[in-house]
Amino acid sequence: MSYHSPVLLKESVDSLSIKSDGVYVDVTFGGGGHSREILSRLGKNGRLFSFDQDKDAQQNIIEDDRFVLIPENFRYISRYLRFHGVRKVDGVLADLGVSSYQFDEVDRGFSTRFDGDLDMRMNQNSKKSAKEIINRYSEEKLAEVFFHFGELRNSRALAKTIVAKRSENKIETSFQLKAILQRFLPKAKEHKILAQIFQAIRIEVNEELEVLKEFLSQVPELLKEEGRLSVISYHSLEDRLVKRYIRTGLFIGEPEKDVFGNSFEPLQKVGKLIVPSLKEIRQNNRARSAKLRIAKLKLINL
Repeated sequence: MSYHSPVLLKESVDSLSIKSDGVYVDVTFGGGGHSREILSRLGKNGRLFSFDQDKDAQQNIIEDDRFVLIPENFRYISRYLRFHGVRKVDGVLADLGVSSYQFDEVDRGFSTRFDGDLDMRMNQNSKKSAKEIINRYSEEKLAEVFFHFGELRNSRALAKTIVAKRSENKIETSFQLKAILQRFLPKAKEHKILAQIFQAIRIEVNEELEVLKEFLSQVPELLKEEGRLSVISYHSLEDRLVKRYIRTGLFIGEPEKDVFGNSFEPLQKVGKLIVPSLKEIRQNNRARSAKLRIAKLKLINL
């Protein structure tokens, strides 16, 4: 499992309540850790469909007649499952964020630790990279990215500095960007602030929050009765969207109520929030911010 150590492996797959002949979807295949665990619990008539748009992840394909890897973004989950003749599934698992492999590959540009090319594309065929955002976005648009996706209060100052420096020379690498913003990186908080800056750029490059919204909106129509959703998120922006959608079926506002004061939310929370144990965090530091939320399709009482 050198590509990626699966986080909350047992807990996330347990939460799906696997049926031996069920149909399941792992929308973030990566190194295949969660997919392999799901397959280990399926019988000969079970099926698993996994999604991953990253061509590097596609090298980890599992040779199993019950398994299909779909090399696409999971925002298109319904479309591609229908292509394979599937309209309803028993469970969906999503392990959001960036894989260990993507962080550790210098050329991918995800990590603050290496002087890599400013790339950050999860889909390497995508035209929009971090380099384009840093060098072409207007000052106002850059500030919005840092404020909304990095939750950085000094977003305007960051954007202004980048725009001024890129007029002198194109900004092409991680360490170039870090050097330009060094005055905003006090020693005690350097890693945290850099992580927020890189997170903001990465989310914009990959449209991560829009992808998550599109995916979640399709889940209720995909799940069979009592079907399960298991989502692992790694930062507050993702987790808030997941939590809110499970609670209300919406991303903004509150559900409308009928004349009797009843509202209908398509999903129902299952159990409490699950976080990694101290043992898992010691073994895999990247698990430290993980949060697992579980839901099932809510049945309508007529």
